[in-house]
Amino acid sequence: MIKIICVGKIKENYLNDMINDYLFRINRYHKIEIIELKDNEDIKKETKELINVINSKDYNIALAIDGNEYSSLDFAKKIDKLFNNYGSIAFIIGGSNGLEDDIIKMCNEKISFSKLTFPHGLFRSILLEQIYRSFKINNNETYHK
Repeated sequence: MIKIICVGKIKENYLNDMINDYLFRINRYHKIEIIELKDNEDIKKETKELINVINSKDYNIALAIDGNEYSSLDFAKKIDKLFNNYGSIAFIIGGSNGLEDDIIKMCNEKISFSKLTFPHGLFRSILLEQIYRSFKINNNETYHK
């Protein structure tokens, strides 16, 4: 199981369309679910809500600017290795206030996709695309570069 735990709803239809397309593609390979939490201006409340849905048995990955960076090939290898060692992988995407240290401490790793800041919906799409790309790589299937 892959879980995308994220704060905030996607309002733009074109981003929802892209997200749903990648969810459909990924589901051909592996079960995936998105757990959306309400964006909250009070980061303490947001943190409590995140704590309630993070499972310590999962391999939890915080998405953070200061995290480890991977190439697409290395990310695919990591995903493959994690599925062999854990039943579930959870990617945690914070809201506009980021992630509190309490959440970071609950995670096995921090990963960064870039030093750039992305809009929440666009980043969710990028993450899903890279997960899909990982399955294509790990199954030796062609996919555009």
